[in-house]
Amino acid sequence: MAKAKKTKSEKDELIQANTSTKLKPGSGPEQPQQNTKVKAAKESDAEAKSKLSSPKRPAKEEPIILITNDDGVTAPGIAALVDAVRDLGKIVVIAPDKAQSGMGHAITIGSPLRMVRVNNFGDNIEAYSCSGTPVDCVKLAVDKILHRKPDICLSGVNHGANHSINVIYSGTMSAALEAAIESIPSVGFSLLDYSLEADFSGAKKYARLLVEQILNKKIANKHLCLNVNFPAITVEQLKGLKICRQAYAKYEEDFVERVDPTGKKYYWLTGDFVNFDKGRDTDVWALNHNYASVVPVQFDLTDYKLKEKLEKTINF
Repeated sequence: MAKAKKTKSEKDELIQANTSTKLKPGSGPEQPQQNTKVKAAKESDAEAKSKLSSPKRPAKEEPIILITNDDGVTAPGIAALVDAVRDLGKIVVIAPDKAQSGMGHAITIGSPLRMVRVNNFGDNIEAYSCSGTPVDCVKLAVDKILHRKPDICLSGVNHGANHSINVIYSGTMSAALEAAIESIPSVGFSLLDYSLEADFSGAKKYARLLVEQILNKKIANKHLCLNVNFPAITVEQLKGLKICRQAYAKYEEDFVERVDPTGKKYYWLTGDFVNFDKGRDTDVWALNHNYASVVPVQFDLTDYKLKEKLEKTINF
């Protein structure tokens, strides 16, 4: 069947429809193009205002983990601690250039401090050796190396116990307390083994678990300071962590008197550790029963119970 021929008016209508729906770039009526430009300009202005009012937030920063100790930067304990947490953040180490055990909260004020970059922990670990005390190391790290507070400060792993009264004398724990004073959550780790061949496997396992929880804000306290001690046993024998109080125990001290080759006397401190506390909730009890002890400590030494008693009994 032959197709019917279109009339002139039908052809004109078809041409007009095609022209209005299939415009080539740059062709067609002027008014629609002007509307498009105005709309694009308005959208561009809106985007600019949005960027100014809501700046793009930077990606979450990698946590900074400051590590120090009191046994010196070459001690096996600090190498074990670095190894335990090396993939949990940016590790920065600053530790004494020699053993500083028993230095407590000492700081250096009568002589200059020196720092030397070292490569004890691999190329990807920023590390320094410091001529000062453990507390000096923390202060220098915050002020001269990091230029900001780290997310956590770890001290140790100390060779030897820092339970009970040892926390008062410990350079390991003083470094951790210094960090807590600066509102940096901190943990001091110690292993009840003085040997250079000590087994740190248990300490590494539980130190990592504890640090992960602190970094994840599960333990939220800017003045957090934990004193963690591990018994000298294998990781299989370790029963886990136990939250404790500090035992009432101390050293019954003695000074051995000797004479040097020139005939002059000198004295060497010795003593026996005596536990006067029979409680089952103490750090000494936990360690004796194959638990790692965790004691929350603080730098506020106020005896609040005695304070209340004195306020009621002392008259001025």
